[in-house]
Amino acid sequence: MSFASTLSLYSHPQARHHRLQSTAATPAGLGQFVPVPRRRRRSFLVKASSTSRRVYHQSQQDNAIVAPVKQIANFVAPFAVFFAVTFVIWKLVEKVLVPAPKQSKTSPGESQSASQGVKWSFGSGTNLLSQFGTKIDRQSKLKLNEFAQELRSLPSIDMSGRNFGDEGMFFLAESLAFNRIVEDVSFAANGITAAGLRAFDGVLQSNITLKTLDLSGNPVGDEGAKCLCDILAHNSSIEKLQLNSTDLGDEGAKAIAEMLKKNSSLRVLELNNNMIEYSGFTSLAGALLENNSIRNIHLNGNYGGALGANALAKALERNKSLRELHLHGNAIGDEGVRSLMVGLSSHKGKLSLLDIGNNSLTAKGALHVSEYVKKSKSLLWLNIYMNDIGDEGAEKIADALKENRSITALDLGGNNIHAGGVSAIARVLKDNLVITTLELSYNPIGPDGAKALAEVIKFHGNIKTLKLGWCQIGAKGAEFIADALKYNTTISILDLRANGLRDEGALCLARSLKVVNEALTSLDLGFNEIRDDGAFAIAQALKSNEDIAVTSINIASNFLTKFGQSALDDARDHVYEMTEKEINIFF
Repeated sequence: MSFASTLSLYSHPQARHHRLQSTAATPAGLGQFVPVPRRRRRSFLVKASSTSRRVYHQSQQDNAIVAPVKQIANFVAPFAVFFAVTFVIWKLVEKVLVPAPKQSKTSPGESQSASQGVKWSFGSGTNLLSQFGTKIDRQSKLKLNEFAQELRSLPSIDMSGRNFGDEGMFFLAESLAFNRIVEDVSFAANGITAAGLRAFDGVLQSNITLKTLDLSGNPVGDEGAKCLCDILAHNSSIEKLQLNSTDLGDEGAKAIAEMLKKNSSLRVLELNNNMIEYSGFTSLAGALLENNSIRNIHLNGNYGGALGANALAKALERNKSLRELHLHGNAIGDEGVRSLMVGLSSHKGKLSLLDIGNNSLTAKGALHVSEYVKKSKSLLWLNIYMNDIGDEGAEKIADALKENRSITALDLGGNNIHAGGVSAIARVLKDNLVITTLELSYNPIGPDGAKALAEVIKFHGNIKTLKLGWCQIGAKGAEFIADALKYNTTISILDLRANGLRDEGALCLARSLKVVNEALTSLDLGFNEIRDDGAFAIAQALKSNEDIAVTSINIASNFLTKFGQSALDDARDHVYEMTEKEINIFF
């Protein structure tokens, strides 16, 4: 069969397709092509140009390739989406329900230490968070190593406020055991609890040089006190133990009392600002009956009350060692102070300091105190601060001072004493050369009280420290005090804060500073509404007196501008240039 040259089987796709089928159906052994009769009857297209045939042929080849790919994609896509969604859900469930495994390259000991409790922080008032990881742990250990070096080598160590907690305490305690020269150490305010105090077991027994241990401001509580006292019961070196503000109650006080019965080295015990009540006071009183080495007991800011004072009074009748008794702020009242004074009157030792301030005493309580003061020959410091003895009570104390020749420091601040009461005290000072410190702040003595006092100290007495802050003396009272300063040769420290002196009072004092002797070294004029004119006057006085002895002037909390401050600064510089004396001026 022959065809014209312009015809071709390739000109129609179906024609080519049937030919391929016929060829595939021919037996391999025949080796020849047998045409199907039906093919002769089919018409053929005229062959197009060569370019058209090539483009059409390529497009049909592309379609032949894309079709299988689309079929595969349609089959695979649903399975891929299902697999991806399943994988995501599985991961989410695993993260929520299954805890992450701990990964650590450190030794088991380090891993355990790093995972216990709260991480130690060397930043004040903060704790290291565990999520900060190894870098923070490394910094903490480096800082603790620095602290440990201090504990191993220095004789006096202040570790207060480092906030290293119980873990840090265990880390550092061993270093303290190896220090053979340390005498004073403070671990105050470090977040140490009862658990942390166990670190001292074996350490304090082996250290025979440590004399002062300060654990104030740590919430050790009663359990911590018990733990520490078990350790200190047989310690022979510590002489001063400070447990102020440590959340101690009656049980803690009881543990300390039992320790005092066995310990013979402790001299000073500070238990201020805790929660010790009558029961705790009774326990401590019982210890005083057996302990003959304790010298100072500080129980300020507790809840002893009248019954607690009575318990201590009975113990004091037989105790011979106590020298200082601090009972400030225990609400013991007039009845409690009566019992206490009876016990002190029978005390066989030599009590030198008595602090019964802020105990709700009235004139009646002052009478009981005065009876003891008349008999005492060892008392050096008497504090009745912030009670309410009034003028009547002040007169009772003044009468007792006529017979007493031992008290050197008297604190009557905040007792509602007026001009009449201070006049009685002033008359005693005329013939008393023993009292050197007199605190009368927060009493409304007014200008008249200042006048009565000034007339005596002008030529009499031996007062070196006089405190008259918040006494309402005004400019007129300042004039009386300033006049006395021109002649007084003993007063070194003068406190006139918050008296409404204004510029007028400052001018009076400035005139005295021009001629004042070499005694006055410190002058406090804070809170007095002084303005620039007053500052100018004081500055001029400093420049005028070449022999001035003043080294400190406090003029803070007044109404000075930069001009007043500049004048005082210039005066200070002038004094230094002329005499090489330094004056500290506080604005």
